[in-house]
Amino acid sequence: MRNTEAPGVVETTMTTSNARVVQFRPNGVTFLALVNYVACGVTLIFWSLVFFGRLVPAPGSLQSEAERANAAVTYGFLLGDVLYSVPLLLLAGAGLWRLRAWGWLAAEMANALWVYSMTVILIRDFYSRWSPGGLLFVPFAAIALWAIPYLWIQRRAFQVGS
Repeated sequence: MRNTEAPGVVETTMTTSNARVVQFRPNGVTFLALVNYVACGVTLIFWSLVFFGRLVPAPGSLQSEAERANAAVTYGFLLGDVLYSVPLLLLAGAGLWRLRAWGWLAAEMANALWVYSMTVILIRDFYSRWSPGGLLFVPFAAIALWAIPYLWIQRRAFQVGS
């Protein structure tokens, strides 16, 4: 891999059974691949601290219905992130880096999850108090809002829609 003369691209070389194919990864795609890896790590660290540090009590241990519901929502996000977001972020990082269609799809799916989950969290936090996760993950949601149309424009680099 090397920088090319054209601004905003990094050359990657792939070989097929009969030919050498040279593709160019735009700098924005490189940025998004790295962001997905960072987001995956931050997500795992955050939820590990919440779960293993017992920062949120188990819903069954709480007395009021509102407290139980709030804790259950938190654990629901933990499970959803570990089961869906983390694998999608890993696939997105690897697939964007290699300019693969499955990486493009995983990135768009992860972006949609960021927008959806942060909408729920920010509205909840607006009516209660700002949560650490809400503050921590807002930058990733902002990047996702930019990345959704950006990756759509770049889809041909991934042989999507061509």
